[in-house]
Amino acid sequence: MRRQQRTRARNQRLSSFRQRRQQHLLDVKVRSRKAVQYRNRKFLVLFSKIALVIALIAAIYVGARVAAKRFFIDNPDYKLSAIEVQTDGTLQRDQVLSVADLHESENIFRVNLARVQAQLQELPQVDEVEITRKLPSEIDIRIVERKPIGWITSEKQIADPFASDAAFLVDARGVLMKEKKLLPEYLGLPLILGCASESLAAGKTVASPEVKAALELLRLSTRSFMQTRFQIREIDVSKGYCLVVTDKNHSRVTFGFDNLDTQLQRLEQFLIYSDDAHRELATVNLLVQRNIPVTFGKAAVEVINETIKPEESPRVMRAIPVRGAPKPSATPLAAKSRLSSPPTTAPVKRVLPLQPFNKN
Repeated sequence: MRRQQRTRARNQRLSSFRQRRQQHLLDVKVRSRKAVQYRNRKFLVLFSKIALVIALIAAIYVGARVAAKRFFIDNPDYKLSAIEVQTDGTLQRDQVLSVADLHESENIFRVNLARVQAQLQELPQVDEVEITRKLPSEIDIRIVERKPIGWITSEKQIADPFASDAAFLVDARGVLMKEKKLLPEYLGLPLILGCASESLAAGKTVASPEVKAALELLRLSTRSFMQTRFQIREIDVSKGYCLVVTDKNHSRVTFGFDNLDTQLQRLEQFLIYSDDAHRELATVNLLVQRNIPVTFGKAAVEVINETIKPEESPRVMRAIPVRGAPKPSATPLAAKSRLSSPPTTAPVKRVLPLQPFNKN
C-alpha cells in the first residue's frame, strides 16, 4: 500500500496547463532578450569597425593633402618658369597662352592639362594638341594646325579673298578658318564660289554636298599629272547640280558630284590629246558620259603670230588729184588753192614685232 501511494505521488503532475504555459512564455522572453542583446553587440562591433576605417581613411586623405600642399603645391621649386610653344602654322605664342589661360610663376601642379587641351582644341585652325608637364617647372605645348587647301565664299565673284570678310579658309575636312596672320601662299589657293546653301562661320564644318564634292575634287587633283597640267583656280558651286571649274589656262570644265575619279581620268585623256595636237581646251562638259562636248581655243603661239603678222594688212589709199580744163575766170580762189596743193595720202599703220625681253 505504501509503495502504491508513493508511486502515485511520484507520477502525479506537479503543475497545471496554465503553469506550464506561463513557464514557456518566460523561457521565450529570456531567449528573445538574449538574442536582442547579441544583435546589439554585433551591430556595435560592426559600426565601430566601419567608423574606425572611415576615420583612418579621412586621416590618410587629410595627411596626404597636407603633405602634397607642403611638399608640392607650396613648394617654390615647382613654380612654372618655362612654357614652350611649338606650332607649324600661324598661331602666335601670346595667342596660345591667352586662350589656354597659362601664366608663368604659377604652380605647375595647379595647371589642368585636360582643360588647357580642350580650350586650345576649340580654335578653328588647331587640328591636334599635345601638352606635356616636365618637372619641376616646364610645360611643353605642341600644336599641329589645319592646312588650308582653298578659300570658300558665298559670293559668286570676289576680287581679293585676303581683303574680304565673306571669304574663309577651308581645310580638307571642311572646317572653316579665319586666320589673323595670312601667309603669301594662301593667295594662290583655289577659290570655291557660290556656297549660299549654308551660313559660313569660323570653326564651322561645311556639310553641303556641293562643297564636299569640291573638296574631294581638290584632293583628287593633286596627283602628279593633274597637279602640273590642270591647276584649279576657281570652283563655282552656285548651280547646285554641278561644279564649274576654271583652271590656270582659263579652261572651263563641268564636273558632276559623283565618280569624280572617273571624270578626272576622262579629262586627263582630253588634256593629253590637246597637248599632242598643240591646242588649248576651252570647255569640257564631263556630265555627259558619251559624246562629251569639247571646244578648243587658239594656242598661245597662234595668238602671238596673229598679233605680229595680222591676216589683213591695212590698205594704203592715195588721193589722186582730178585735173580738168582750166577756166581762169570761173575758178574761185579756194578751188585754185585746193588744186594746187600736193596730193595727200592716208596714214599707214605699222605693227612692230615683239622684241624679246632682256632682264639684263
